Amino acid sequence: MTPAPLATRLDGLLFFPVTAYGPDGALDTDTFRAHVRRGIDAGAAAVFTCCGTGEFHALTPDEFRECVSAAVAEAAGRVPVVAGVGYGTALAVQYAHAAREVGADGLLAMPPYLVVPDQAGLRAHYTALADAAGLDVIVYQRDNAVLTPETVVELARHPRIVGLKDGVGDLDLMQRIVSAVRAAAPDGEFLYFNGLPTAELTALAYRGIGVTLYSSAAFCFAPEIAVAFRRAVVEGDDATAHRLLDGFYRPLVELRNKGRGYAVSLVKAGVRLRGPDVGGVRPPLSEPAPEHVEELAALVERGHALLAESGGVGSGEAGTAGVGQAGAEEVGAQEVGSTV
Repeated sequence: MTPAPLATRLDGLLFFPVTAYGPDGALDTDTFRAHVRRGIDAGAAAVFTCCGTGEFHALTPDEFRECVSAAVAEAAGRVPVVAGVGYGTALAVQYAHAAREVGADGLLAMPPYLVVPDQAGLRAHYTALADAAGLDVIVYQRDNAVLTPETVVELARHPRIVGLKDGVGDLDLMQRIVSAVRAAAPDGEFLYFNGLPTAELTALAYRGIGVTLYSSAAFCFAPEIAVAFRRAVVEGDDATAHRLLDGFYRPLVELRNKGRGYAVSLVKAGVRLRGPDVGGVRPPLSEPAPEHVEELAALVERGHALLAESGGVGSGEAGTAGVGQAGAEEVGAQEVGSTV
């Protein structure tokens, strides 16, 4: 049976799993599958594999294929699997073909490597990828790939380009994009995603312009908190959303900003705190400082306490999910000897 179009299946928390490595630094597919399984069981609406949090930049083509295949096998049709692709057009197409061959449902097209193209070049790049991929494509706007409303309108007319993920954070630009696409194709199904790091911090602002989908890095290591926050945003429970923003997400962003690459390495440390052991990050990323891992553990405990105050899942109900301060100090000490 032919699956429903990707755009109709992306409704809920979007899970961006980290990529698991063993003690020798090699890909650990079994642990990766366990990580994906935990995310789906916790309520993920989709799995975006081998993207930024999944260290796409650090994977060989064979490892990429293996990771996407493992995610597809673990999802088993329960939720869609979207694979990250990038670099120049030719390589992006090759990665797209590999993702399609192992059963991915769609692609997240990350910015082209290094160069700063103009709008015509960006249109040509994403159009060529969508023409060749045989899969639905979500364009990731950030860094050297910032699109004008006119460019997004043209891309939205492509039958294989189904959405835009925004990693820029310019709400004026996003409002103009949403308005332009709506005016040009009022009956079209085009999706928008808040793709900023720790997107929960800006979720209420994006909700104001009609963008309710977002990628949640916190879901990797604190799914109960992420699910509760998502529910509050969707249901308009701003009191709960503000409580979690003030007590968990804002401090998380401030902690994330203490180190370069923490949007990936700190997330991976959070996954290790709560299991499974997904290993470290590969160079050129580095491991977070042990004291920052301790802060993260304490912050997760604080988040669960806030849920308990709200009548949600608290740290005492999270089973093995909670990490006490003593455990955080132990894990922080272990981080010193962590290898890639």
